[in-house]
Amino acid sequence: MQLPIKVDEQRPEPMYHQIESQLRGLILGGQLAEGTPLPSIRELAMSLKCSSITIRRVYQDLESEGYIRTRQGSGTFVARTGGDDRRQHRLRRAAEELERAVDAAFQLGCSEEEIEELFRKAVRNRVPEPKGGIQDE
Repeated sequence: MQLPIKVDEQRPEPMYHQIESQLRGLILGGQLAEGTPLPSIRELAMSLKCSSITIRRVYQDLESEGYIRTRQGSGTFVARTGGDDRRQHRLRRAAEELERAVDAAFQLGCSEEEIEELFRKAVRNRVPEPKGGIQDE
């Protein structure tokens, strides 16, 4: 199994942290469902061109957090995650992205009021239209 994980050696955070946070995100984001088999430590290390020790640490951390489980002789699998875990992850990631956008807007010289108006406009532009053909008037 090929996981959509990208490692950037130019980033200041350690490689194991990049891999761990992306794998956690795939699990909490629902891209990897409960029971999904994960690559062996050796396979994932080879595909990401890193050490088996790095992947072992990632798997150990995620297993201690309850996101994955290892069965001797069977492999490593995605564990059940609660809806609250997914919600917290989703909100944390959204907050990080919003903070980046706010930082960029301030760097461009936007005022707090302009940023708030841009945010409201962006939300209004993306609110899904009602389904079923009946529209509120």
